[in-house]
Formats: sequence, structure tokens, C-alpha cells
Amino acid sequence: QVQLVDSGGGLVQAGGSLRLSCAASGRTFSTYTVGWFRQAPGKEREFVAAISRGGSIPYYADSVKGRFTISRDNAKNTVYLQMNSLKPEDTAVYYCAAKGSDSYYWQSQNYYYWGQGTQVTVSS
Repeated sequence: QVQLVDSGGGLVQAGGSLRLSCAASGRTFSTYTVGWFRQAPGKEREFVAAISRGGSIPYYADSVKGRFTISRDNAKNTVYLQMNSLKPEDTAVYYCAAKGSDSYYWQSQNYYYWGQGTQVTVSS
């Protein structure tokens, strides 16, 4: 079993940057694909980014491509989401999640484990 703890959210002006962290417990963290999702008020949860188990393959939603970078440090059991050039429409609660393979990485229902979420607010 894996427990995930999200952190790093906050309030930032448009154009600014934040780095989210997803810290995991469990010795098998490196065997999980990890994704980031976000949910804004009144909207459905949406895929943001994911990273393969070895960390060599990142996946991004079109809306964040070129602005966000996902990475992982398996030695530290941590996945990061570096968010640059933030926009007000990026405002949401961000969740990290873990699953056993890369298949259907963009679908939240395929993820087994979830963090508690961290709030990101981007002011205009």
C-alpha cells in the first residue's frame, strides 16, 4: 500500500511559479506511475501530468504543456510538479495519484492511491 502527501500549493500572481511535491510512503513507490490531477470549483477533476515508473516518460495535458514539468526522485519517494507561467485558469486543488502501469494514465478512475490535495490559487 502507498500513502501520498501533497504539498507546495499557495497563492501566486499570474506569470509566477510554484513547485508541488508528492511524497510517498512504501518501498515499492518506484513501481508506480504517478499522476497529477486538478479540480476547480464546479468542474470535474482533470488530468494535468503523469510520469512513468522509471521516470523516463512524462505525459502532459495540452493545457499545461510547455509550462509544467513533472519529475520524480525514486530515492526520495517523491514526485514533483514544477509549474511556471501560471495563469488564473490554473487555479484548482491539485492531487497526486499512483497506479500500477502507464496505461490510460489520463483517466483518474484508474488510479489506486490519492493524496489529500493542495490548493493552488493564481491571481490576475
